[in-house]
Amino acid sequence: MASDLRRKEQLPDLTRRIVETYREAGSINHLGHCPLPNYDAVVGIIEDLKEILFPGFRRREGLHMGNVLYHVGDLIDGLHDKLTTQIARALRHDAGRVSIDDGETDFEALGQAKAIEFLEHIPELRHALALDVQAAYDGDPAVRGLDEIIFCYPGLEAITVYRLAHVLYGMDVPLIPRMMTEWAHSKTGIDIHPGATIGSHFFIDHGTGVVIGQTCEIGDRVKLYQGVTLGALSFATDGDGNLVRGTKRHPTIEDRVVIYANATVLGGATVVGHDSVIGSSVWLTKSVEPRSTVVLEKPKLRIRAEMEEPQANYSI
Repeated sequence: MASDLRRKEQLPDLTRRIVETYREAGSINHLGHCPLPNYDAVVGIIEDLKEILFPGFRRREGLHMGNVLYHVGDLIDGLHDKLTTQIARALRHDAGRVSIDDGETDFEALGQAKAIEFLEHIPELRHALALDVQAAYDGDPAVRGLDEIIFCYPGLEAITVYRLAHVLYGMDVPLIPRMMTEWAHSKTGIDIHPGATIGSHFFIDHGTGVVIGQTCEIGDRVKLYQGVTLGALSFATDGDGNLVRGTKRHPTIEDRVVIYANATVLGGATVVGHDSVIGSSVWLTKSVEPRSTVVLEKPKLRIRAEMEEPQANYSI
C-alpha cells in the first residue's frame, strides 16, 4: 500500500508546535548566539591526540623515526588551529553565560594561548600514559604484551581521554573536558569526571560500570575492577534547597589500593588508607586505616538440586 500524501498536510502544524516549544522550554535550545564547541570537532581532536600519544597504533601505518617528525608536526599544526577555534567558542559561551560579553575580549587570542599551553603538556602525558600501560601489564596476567593493552583495553582508552581532559579542566576550559570524558564514557562504559585527581600507574581492569566522581583523589598504583563507584554520599543544600557546589563530595583513595568488582565507596570525608583491599560488593561510607582489608561477611550459599523424576513402571 502506497503512502497517503494527504497525511503530510499535518506536518506544517506539527512543525509550528515544535518551534513553539523553543520559547516555552528555552533552556534546552541554543538559538541566536555564538557557536558552541562542535561535538564532531572535539572527537576529531581526541583522535588526533591519540595518534600523537600512541604513534603507529592508530590511523597512520609505516611510521619510523625518519618520518615521524613530519607526521607529528602536521598533526600539531592542525591541532593548534582546531583547539584554538573550539576553546575560543567555549570561552565565549561561558562568558555570555556568567556575564554580559563586553564585545572587546579577544576570545580567539585566549583560545590560542590555551591551545598552545595544552599542547605543551603532551610530552609529560606520554610519560604518564606509559606508566598506566605498564600498570595494566603488571596487574593482569591475561595480557601477553603492551601492544595488546594499547589496542584492546577500554580502561586505557578511558584513562587516556581523562588525562587529556584533566589538563584542559585544570586550565579552566569550559565544556570541552566534559565533552571528551563523556565521549569516552559512551565508548567504554567508564565514567571519569575530568576534575578527578588520579596518580600514576593507574589501572582499571575490565572497566564496564566504573564511576569516578569530580572530587575524587586517587593515589599512585591504584587498581579498580568493573562496577566500582567512587561517588558522593549525599548532596548538601543551602537554605533555599539549592545544591551546594564546590565542596569535596567524593572519596580519597590512597596509594596501592585495590578495589574489587561492584564495590561502592562514598563521601568526601571517606579515606581508604594506603595498601588496603576493598572486597567485591562492599558498601563503604567511612574511612579505613592503611593496610586494611574490607569484605562482606561470608554469605550463606544454598544449592538445591532437583530430584530426578522417578522412572515410570510399565507392565506388559
